[in-house]
Amino acid sequence: MNISRLLKWVTGGIEAFLGIPFLGGLIIVGSGWAPLQFMFVLHLVTLIICVVQKERFYGSVLGLITSVVGFIPILGMIMHIVTALVLFVDAARGGRKKKNEHIIDAK
Repeated sequence: MNISRLLKWVTGGIEAFLGIPFLGGLIIVGSGWAPLQFMFVLHLVTLIICVVQKERFYGSVLGLITSVVGFIPILGMIMHIVTALVLFVDAARGGRKKKNEHIIDAK
């Protein structure tokens, strides 16, 4: 497992935790919105690593958006859950297949 997939699993897990109704909101508000700032940085790092490794990065972009709008009570919870699902699917699907990669592997 490469680092980008590992970071997707980690960020997806944290997003899923922050998406728990009431509990995630209490943690975010009680910490002075610091988890949103932390997640923004973590999603940005994941995005950069995904781009460098030529992996899918849709979940990380959605995570950046979620970190910006996550302070809005109901919308934030929904965005955290959706982002977690997208990141989990992204991580489970693995790397992006390059065009004609199957031809190179056959040689």
